[in-house]
Amino acid sequence: MRFIHTADIHWGMVPDSDMPWGKDRANDIKATFRKIIDQCRNMSVDCLFISGDLFHRQPMNKDLRELNYLFGTIPSTHVVIISGEHDRIGSNSALLSFKWSPNVTWFLGDQPESVYFDDVNTEVYGFSYHTRELKETVIDGIQPEENNHIHILLAHGGDPDHMPIDADTLSELPFDYVALGHIHKPVEIAERKVTYAGSPEPLEPSESGAHGIYFGDINPITHKVQRLEFMEISNTNYIPLQIEVTNKTTNEELLQLISRKIEHRGLQNIYRIRIIGKHDPDITFNLDSLCERCRIIETQDESEPEYDFAELYREHPSDMIGFYIRKLLRDDPEEMSYVEKKALYYGINALLKSKKEGM
Repeated sequence: MRFIHTADIHWGMVPDSDMPWGKDRANDIKATFRKIIDQCRNMSVDCLFISGDLFHRQPMNKDLRELNYLFGTIPSTHVVIISGEHDRIGSNSALLSFKWSPNVTWFLGDQPESVYFDDVNTEVYGFSYHTRELKETVIDGIQPEENNHIHILLAHGGDPDHMPIDADTLSELPFDYVALGHIHKPVEIAERKVTYAGSPEPLEPSESGAHGIYFGDINPITHKVQRLEFMEISNTNYIPLQIEVTNKTTNEELLQLISRKIEHRGLQNIYRIRIIGKHDPDITFNLDSLCERCRIIETQDESEPEYDFAELYREHPSDMIGFYIRKLLRDDPEEMSYVEKKALYYGINALLKSKKEGM
């Protein structure tokens, strides 16, 4: 039995909504889901498991029709879906009355239920959220029937507010494969058995790293997952870039360096820039022109001006600069905290600037 496991698509979400590329990111989510459907077709997948939060919020009928059309293009694939906290089942949910394509099963109840697919001898268990939070560990009490079926469990959660459960309990669940959602990064809790698919598209800047889906193949005789492969599928990634500067680095040189790195990694990606090292005290880095051309969501300049404090103190032993150095500088500058260093550097810079202007 061949399957694809995905979760946390968040169809309808606009990541980075306050940035110029926000609408593009919303389209990325939809484009990536279409790629998942294409993979089901191209790889002759028997089952597509969607472990919660297919939608970012309560879907409207037009959203359901769009997704139903896509599912209808893979009629040979059984699509099994549960709701997470974002697309939870409410009393007025459009999901309750929607008529899906014959190959789609959406578990609407808040209690575990199952569906059996005779053509692949596979029984799938799952349940949906009806509330924003679920503080009970529901899945540790689900027991599949004693039969010769392949047993799959779909579940969503894993933190204190959303079905808390530990790795040991997950590993001991009596299922051949447990398809989890809620955590947005791919994680194998138990090798080839219990897996978080992660979100196929990263949804916020902290979600760096690979994003995609899991493709699996279960042996029909042993019921063991004989192959489980993570497939990177995202259109866009959040990439942290760390750039080290020296006291010889100019602003233009820094712009060129970052620009080359971004072009190499891909202009479609979104970047978090962190500048470290030592810089000339007279240099102030400004990345505004680069931010206008590239998708840079965050810049952190943690570089330090390279002052010769011993020389400065010899030049200013009895004025405010000398006093400031004596007050803040430790015997070993490396023992100073980031905040202490910034206070020292900003203060010295302001005092030197004031002294020059007063001359």
